Amino acid sequence: MSNTIVSDRGQITIPEEIRNYLKLNAGSKIEFVIDEQGEVKIIPLKFSVEDLSGILHHLGIEQATIKDMENAIQEAAND
Repeated sequence: MSNTIVSDRGQITIPEEIRNYLKLNAGSKIEFVIDEQGEVKIIPLKFSVEDLSGILHHLGIEQATIKDMENAIQEAAND
């Protein structure tokens, strides 16, 4: 388990162990998602649509198409 502190500006430093596990580098984009159980997940946005194909189901969205997932990823990347 790793701990970190939230700065006055709402920024955090992701511990090295977690960055390495998620293969994050400077400039990597991530998404914070709250799942159905209220747990916060960090999702790296560098994976292909096929790698993410099951994530929308876990968020309670049924029968998402590949196009739906591509649109969701594009919208998140634009933010």
